[in-house]
Amino acid sequence: MAKIFIETPRLILREIISEDVDRIFLLDSNPEVMKYIGVPPVTKLEQSAETIRKIQKQYTENGIARWAVIEKETNLLIGWSGLKFLTEPLNGFKNVYELGYRFLPEFWGKGFATEAANAVLEYGLKELNLDKIYACADIKNVESNKILKEKLGFESKGTFVDELDNATCYWYELEKNNFTKN
Repeated sequence: MAKIFIETPRLILREIISEDVDRIFLLDSNPEVMKYIGVPPVTKLEQSAETIRKIQKQYTENGIARWAVIEKETNLLIGWSGLKFLTEPLNGFKNVYELGYRFLPEFWGKGFATEAANAVLEYGLKELNLDKIYACADIKNVESNKILKEKLGFESKGTFVDELDNATCYWYELEKNNFTKN
């Protein structure tokens, strides 16, 4: 049984488990989903199984990682959201917490990313007592940048070039005292 961390009005955020492999593959093999991620879509189920193993290792080693987002109405995994403890430098930052999310296209534009991310931020800032949470998004990913800035209240701290795909990304920061749940 997967451990549930958060419930929102429409969503359950729980640990990602090996039984999620088909839905994670559906997500990570979709070119639209992966368009701004910096890595090509996966082509084999085993790649998604490996992703799940890496996430589970993060749970063990760092106490936190991305969580499966389950839509209550359908009981389907529609994406993931959560904090990642950055153990490798990203934009010169290391040993900090980064918010991330990824959803299947049929669930875009319905407020799920904002709902899940708000719950994750509240968990990180209040339950984990973090002072700051970071995020980044490709500058071409208009919708994700809108969510981070306008809906979640992140402050842009400039741009950097992501080494994975040589894409220019915005770097965001959210301080605990600036967080207001939307």
